[in-house]
Amino acid sequence: MPRTRALLLLAVLTGASLTGCKVPNDLAAGSQPGGTQQAPPIAPSEARAQLAKLQIAVRGTMDGYSRDKFPHWDKVDGACDTREEVLKRDGKDVTTNADCAPKSGTWVSAYDGATWHKASDVDIDHMVPLGQAWISGAKKWTQERREQFANDLTRPQLHAVTDNLNEQKSDKAPDQWKPPLVSYWCTYATDWIVVKSNYGLTITVPEKTALETMLQHC
Repeated sequence: MPRTRALLLLAVLTGASLTGCKVPNDLAAGSQPGGTQQAPPIAPSEARAQLAKLQIAVRGTMDGYSRDKFPHWDKVDGACDTREEVLKRDGKDVTTNADCAPKSGTWVSAYDGATWHKASDVDIDHMVPLGQAWISGAKKWTQERREQFANDLTRPQLHAVTDNLNEQKSDKAPDQWKPPLVSYWCTYATDWIVVKSNYGLTITVPEKTALETMLQHC
């Protein structure tokens, strides 16, 4: 590995800053060991501006898709993987065992406002689902890039939500599925736009229309 790239990777892993060096987006998109802080949410006006810049394209096909092409739940902090980090971040009073598996806690699902006290009752949802990413540009990515996308703790991509809602959503875009809690539509739309914008994914005309409608609830 070239010395410069090794130093950049070291900066990401340790949280150190290198004078005069900016961590590339590809590296910043990866999981941050020991930290689960997301970037601050953007204003609706900024979301609208980003939405206007997204490329419109016909929705692709699922040909060749497999979840295995998006390696997920990487180890990010000791025994903790990405999923467990999100459970700790999104829960309250979460306790874990030596393997980082949650033993107890409280989780409130933003999609429906439901409260859960067992980690088994919540799933970790990818805001932009893996299959949806595949048909809007990720098919052409490297495996490394898809892994970064599937484990992104920086962008608003990973959320602990009611498990059956995650199943209902599946790989659907906002024109096909929306959270039942209408008061969350603004945040859902801005998060969706941020993720697609950061990763250069395309949107369809119906998807854009649905996002514009959801932004009206801001």
